[in-house]
Amino acid sequence: MSDASRSARPGEGPKRFIFVLLDQFTLLCFSSAVEALRIANRMSGRDLYSWTLAGEGGDYAQSSSGIWFRLDTDLDEVMRDDTVLICGGIDVAKATSKRMLSWIRREARKGPMIGGLCTAGYTLAKAGLLDGKRATIHWENQDSFTEEFEEVTLTKSVFVIDGNRITTAGGTASIDLMLKIIAQDQGEELANLVADQLIYTSIRTDQDTQRLSIPTRIGVRHPKLGQVIRMMETNIEDPISPAQLAQEVGMSTRQLERLFRRYLNRSPKRYYMELRLAKARNLLMQTDMSVINVALACGFASPSHFSKCYRAHYSTTPYRERGTHAARTSA
Repeated sequence: MSDASRSARPGEGPKRFIFVLLDQFTLLCFSSAVEALRIANRMSGRDLYSWTLAGEGGDYAQSSSGIWFRLDTDLDEVMRDDTVLICGGIDVAKATSKRMLSWIRREARKGPMIGGLCTAGYTLAKAGLLDGKRATIHWENQDSFTEEFEEVTLTKSVFVIDGNRITTAGGTASIDLMLKIIAQDQGEELANLVADQLIYTSIRTDQDTQRLSIPTRIGVRHPKLGQVIRMMETNIEDPISPAQLAQEVGMSTRQLERLFRRYLNRSPKRYYMELRLAKARNLLMQTDMSVINVALACGFASPSHFSKCYRAHYSTTPYRERGTHAARTSA
């Protein structure tokens, strides 16, 4: 906890951040945020910000890397001027308890700024704090989030500030968020000084997306190939035929086939199937959706066909995959 001995402004104390650490929270998203605040204090020569670590029980919290943190407090009352940042990580649904949800709803009624770092956007959405708002979450959790929270407008941005609600994609997105807050509070000059101290040479805004571009991800810079893959990724539930994909980019089906074979060493149909199965695996592990509904959400007309394709790719059935994941999580 930062003990503010000097004021940020005459007659004012430091702006307080309350970091709520969920079980198995991601260390990077938390530490990136705290370091930005610490450096802002150092570079300004004033205690502009203070922070408190909170969590259920008020004792200790364990990060997903196995490192334990001693908490300053339990889930106590917050003030309207506080900023509450909930830090999520692995198995956020399991870490989001009924007590946590009740506390968030109660404190939200006071009107403070409340945010979810990394996967904790799920916690905010579960508490109903993101209904009718724009939000983001780590790309690996986007499929399951979309299925469960239809009333939230999910984006692929690195962070989103919508009114008094904040969400980030995780990882170093916390730095971008804090630099934005510091710039709003104290000006661009201090934010840039903090970025320099962090050796952070490219500050992202809420207009930047969290994943690498398709050409960077696949290691190929071919405009038509990238266009086809983008169409595949946005049409998982209702797959588009190879013939239609080829027509959309102005080539024949045979040319499209050669393009995929040359650059990705697989057919368009095989690549599309792998995208659909990857989404299915995410949904199986991150949601309580039935296997039948997972199959339908990923473009499979029947559970038997889905199970057959899943087993051929992952060497296990969807049911066993979910059971193994549940057992591993419990352990």
